[in-house]
Amino acid sequence: MSCKSCNSGDGKAGGCRMNGTCNKSGCNKLEVYDWLANIELPNGQKPYGIVEVRFKNSRKDFYRNAADKQLQVGDVVVVDAIKGYDIGVVSVCGELAKIQVAKKRKNFKPSEAKKIIRLAEQKDIDLWIKARDKEKDLMYKSRTLALNLNLEMKISDVEYQGDLSKATFYYTAEGRVDFRQLIKDMASEFRIRIEMKQIGARQESARLGGIGSCGRELCCSTWLSDFRSVSTSAARYQQLSLNPQKLAGQCGKLKCCLNYELDMYLEGIKEFPKTDIKLKTQKGNAFHVKTDVFKKTMWYSYPGESELFSMTPTRVKEIIEMNRKGKIPANLADFEIQKEFAKDEEVGYSNVVGQDSVSRFENKFKKKKKRKKYRGKNQNKSN
Repeated sequence: MSCKSCNSGDGKAGGCRMNGTCNKSGCNKLEVYDWLANIELPNGQKPYGIVEVRFKNSRKDFYRNAADKQLQVGDVVVVDAIKGYDIGVVSVCGELAKIQVAKKRKNFKPSEAKKIIRLAEQKDIDLWIKARDKEKDLMYKSRTLALNLNLEMKISDVEYQGDLSKATFYYTAEGRVDFRQLIKDMASEFRIRIEMKQIGARQESARLGGIGSCGRELCCSTWLSDFRSVSTSAARYQQLSLNPQKLAGQCGKLKCCLNYELDMYLEGIKEFPKTDIKLKTQKGNAFHVKTDVFKKTMWYSYPGESELFSMTPTRVKEIIEMNRKGKIPANLADFEIQKEFAKDEEVGYSNVVGQDSVSRFENKFKKKKKRKKYRGKNQNKSN
């Protein structure tokens, strides 16, 4: 889904080049669909005075519409900051903003929220775009300053304030970093106020974005807002191979999508017996190989053999119960799921063009030898 400013007339994507600050819906990260936009308010009721404003990447905050202006999603507004002002895009307003406030801020007081100053003018938008263009060079210079001080940190993103008076540097580090000298060097080099914010690896991927191994955009940069802890047990329950390269995402941590279907697997595993119990038979002790939760099938095998025996959890429980009572069955083949093989149907067709021949293309590419014409000696003498 893209906005009109990202499309050209010939159907090709032109790109608005707003670097994540497009003021049209459809291009923003963590975009919210206002499903309450067409609902009319009762007579005499004023619209909700709190508006959610989105800044660069996924940073959002709530602001107070003190002047009761008619704001819509996508409007570029100038908002109050601690020192100076900032520029952002309205992402949620109206009754949906009330639901977002109740969901994200439990002890939120509207009177303490910062206010929206005005709608952005053209000069404000030009200054805003100029600030976005400067951020990349500023990040490279700050990385050079950090390397000169031998600091073990990675500056991943920079965000200018709307009035170009302040820059926020987002960095990742394994431990605490003493960046007091770095801030002094940055302040003397860039001549602006500096703020440092440490973020995690998942927050870094959410801000930068990218494409996952599934071929889609990263969940953390499009719709996922809460990061839950992911453990390797989630991969074990889903019968996934514990390969760090396959289980890790763009952030280097375990993929957040491992938790999506975990509840379904945990619910289905309740019907299965423990996999560490060996099945005793007269042929030998069979061990568990793998489990398919949704097909409700378990595979067992004997040591030193490659043949697998597929059984339902009910049949496996029967064998375990028999072993507890001292009964030992002859073989697992008696409990195996009956495999039904489909009979090959004879296809009635006649080989008209030689399509069954493996070498049917070889004769086509052979060059025909041209015979040389030799004139007889008698003809030459007669001439």
